[in-house]
Amino acid sequence: MNRTSMRCGGIVLALALLVGGLVILNRSQPAYGNAEQAGQAKDKAISGPHYTVLETEGHNLVVTDNETSTLYFYTVDKGKAPGAELKLRAKVDLNMVGKPTIQPVDVNIQK
Repeated sequence: MNRTSMRCGGIVLALALLVGGLVILNRSQPAYGNAEQAGQAKDKAISGPHYTVLETEGHNLVVTDNETSTLYFYTVDKGKAPGAELKLRAKVDLNMVGKPTIQPVDVNIQK
């Protein structure tokens, strides 16, 4: 082997060690003041947002509660303008998804 190839091999080896070290450091857990803070941060990172807004048009709102797997439907009273008070009309248990039929729970259906 000549001198140039040995020098290039040394540079490649040094770069590989540097990249490997950065990868290992990047995969480690961040340091927290105590175990409680670490647990809370881990729970937030895993769980994601508590609610997800699926649709809203000013006169209705469809929201999913991610913790209880429940879908909520809110709407204004008949004849009210968009932006009026939204009222809970029905909810659906999303654990029933996949069954042949799903029955919403009538909370306050306006007739």
